[in-house]
Amino acid sequence: MRKRLPMLRQTISRVVLIVLFFFLSFLVGCQPCPFQKQINAKVAEVIDGDTIELADGRLVRYIGIDTPELSERIGEDWIEKNEPFAQSAKLLNEELVKAKTVRLEFDRERTDKYGRLLAYCFVDNTFVNEIILEQGFALLYLIAPNIKYSEILVAAQGKARDNNRGLWQEELFLRAEEAHRFIGNIATVEGEVLDVVKSRKVIYLNFDRDYRTDFTVVIFQGDLSTFLAAGISPERYKGRVIRVFGKIKEYNGPEIVVGHPSQIEIIR
Repeated sequence: MRKRLPMLRQTISRVVLIVLFFFLSFLVGCQPCPFQKQINAKVAEVIDGDTIELADGRLVRYIGIDTPELSERIGEDWIEKNEPFAQSAKLLNEELVKAKTVRLEFDRERTDKYGRLLAYCFVDNTFVNEIILEQGFALLYLIAPNIKYSEILVAAQGKARDNNRGLWQEELFLRAEEAHRFIGNIATVEGEVLDVVKSRKVIYLNFDRDYRTDFTVVIFQGDLSTFLAAGISPERYKGRVIRVFGKIKEYNGPEIVVGHPSQIEIIR
């Protein structure tokens, strides 16, 4: 009986290894390996201008761009929103990737809070994120540390804006005190920065005394490294007249969130 124990142990060890192998294979099939820089996958469905569903059911959110919304989640319900150019962005995305095998390239962070994969999407040599941005159907949406292709994406938005494509056909030019009347619009807003205020998470460029109601430029601390890499400290804007472009949102007054220094121009 003792002679058979080593053989029994070897058999058990082999079974454990086989089970472990199949378990790891299953995990790799469900998630990209932490060491994988990219994967190839088949696109089953296009959800909207910046989100796709793969053949295995995983959702992928494109890095660096934000397209207009087709719907909005309110509580547990999805309400149709259909913002301007939302359908155009989806149609372009479908034309580029639907039913095709794409190459998904990852950056530093691979998933968002919703569990979606975050990726740069390529079809052969076509950079899908860049094309959608260049055609004017998305806004630049850089969130550190996923900034690998920031220069390419910044240039793509510049082309769309310079050529008045898509969203930029309706760009408004406003004074800071007018911004509250144009929530949800793409605009260039001009005014003097009276103060620069820092909190733990956010840097505010305030344009008037009441920061709760007046126009504000918002820079998240996570994006500060992008400004510093360009040799720009936010304090530099204090007392200067600037122009900032982006989408005007409402949060304690009108604001534009700035993720890259290219969105701000110092006038004087």
